[in-house]
Amino acid sequence: MDIQMALMAPCCPVVVFINSRSGGQLGSSLIKSYRELLNKEQVFDLSEEAPDKVLRRLYCNFEKLKSNGDNIASQIQSSLRLIVAGGDGTASWLLGVVSDLKLSHPPPVATVPLGTGNNLPFSFGWGKKNPATDQEAVKSFLEQVKKAREMNIDSWHIIMRMRAPQEGACEPIAPLELPHSLHAFHRVSRSDSLNMDGYHTYRGGFWNYFSMGMDAQVSYEFHSERKRNPEKFKNQLTNQSAYAKLGLKQGWFAASLTHPSSRNIAQLAKLRIMKRPGGQWEELKIPRSIRSIVCLNLPSFSGGFNPWGTPGTRKVQDRDLTAPFVDDGLIEVVGFRDAWHGLILLAPNGHGTRLAQAHRIRFEFHKGAAEHTFMRIDGEPWKQPLPKDDDTVVVEISHLRQVTMLASDPCKSKSIDDPSSPMCRSNHEDDEHNSLEDEDEWEEGRKKFGAADTFKFPDEVDIAHLS
Repeated sequence: MDIQMALMAPCCPVVVFINSRSGGQLGSSLIKSYRELLNKEQVFDLSEEAPDKVLRRLYCNFEKLKSNGDNIASQIQSSLRLIVAGGDGTASWLLGVVSDLKLSHPPPVATVPLGTGNNLPFSFGWGKKNPATDQEAVKSFLEQVKKAREMNIDSWHIIMRMRAPQEGACEPIAPLELPHSLHAFHRVSRSDSLNMDGYHTYRGGFWNYFSMGMDAQVSYEFHSERKRNPEKFKNQLTNQSAYAKLGLKQGWFAASLTHPSSRNIAQLAKLRIMKRPGGQWEELKIPRSIRSIVCLNLPSFSGGFNPWGTPGTRKVQDRDLTAPFVDDGLIEVVGFRDAWHGLILLAPNGHGTRLAQAHRIRFEFHKGAAEHTFMRIDGEPWKQPLPKDDDTVVVEISHLRQVTMLASDPCKSKSIDDPSSPMCRSNHEDDEHNSLEDEDEWEEGRKKFGAADTFKFPDEVDIAHLS
């Protein structure tokens, strides 16, 4: 009987999440093809149902079936893989939900490039061009997912805290209230452990990058314009052309010193970093020419470029740098002066201004430096108002656990666990990694990404058995 049941269990069960509003009309076409090939209950439109509700229902059903002796449910749960099709913001939304579930064996995630940036799919070998949507193309992708290897990547928690303003509001402003926008970054509830009386606290998470400054402003204007005139944004080439024009209009390519957009990062905030787990905070001097700063976890930014690049051996030794890995508990901090500086990424070995590698990062905003700034998390930009009379506004980025991605070849991301890596943990004892785990265990009780606030198992479900 067990043999028969084993034969009935699918070898690679999948649940598919698609943002039908991504990629012009491609999202809707993808949904149609996936539903024709799979059970309709495996394919979900994220514009209609949030992923936390879907996964809550799914895992509750797993537990009920397993408690009734259904071995197939256990096999499906252990081999389940998730597919998400949308922009980087959509993919990060799902990663945040999966992280907040805190399952002992969370399902790995494959990403379908469907949008403008597509940095997450590109980092793991899934390409950056929008996919074909016919059934044969979908079948081919499902076969790739079946063969894909699992790869852990670091998750980064971000928190912003400021005194409650006496007048006005400092809520993040999304570009024309895009659907599901800013699920990546929002204010915590009063009952949240991170909440403090007299302060407004916001939190979120990212897996690719956090950026602040001019690049985030251009992205914000692009999303706003696309929302106002969706008919003008039908394909990737048109989108990229519009992006460049907005960059020119906003002063990203050229701006006088009196232009408001020319404000540099050093004028806005002081930057402190903690280089290693358990280390000391130290100030990081930012050149006054830097108008955009990127905290980068993956080797892909702005459509597939790697702004960190590959430092030479001498620079690595002189500046105490390590090779960039996606699972080493470190994040690369890169600065850009302007869009012309960004164009250097087109050249062989081109890179931005390498500022630091860090385990934790803290931005301390100068009092009255600006009425607002622009920030971006994994492709999702927003306009962040700043209180005029507050010298306590802080944004802090810290490591918080890992998620599991599915990688296909050629994969741009590199793991510290790769046997060919000189830093491979299996090659030597990694005390630093042990301290990283200890720190995350201490923080885990009070931190999450806030992507799955609605996720609560019913009282009758014993979550201790979830796997």
